[in-house]
Amino acid sequence: MEIYKKMIEQLKNGEIDSIEVTKEEFLKFREVLVKDPKFKHFRGEAKQGGNVIYTFLEIPRS
Repeated sequence: MEIYKKMIEQLKNGEIDSIEVTKEEFLKFREVLVKDPKFKHFRGEAKQGGNVIYTFLEIPRS
């Protein structure tokens, strides 16, 4: 879980451009992500095969 928190912080800080999460990791990653105060700033795009690529948006999604 700590690794997910670190990845989320890196994405928020602009240290990395995106996070790719496998379908096996998805539920555990999302559990950490939804607790983040800036949850609405993250955009997840599902890819064929079940992986999800998350990016950080300056303007929160509605």
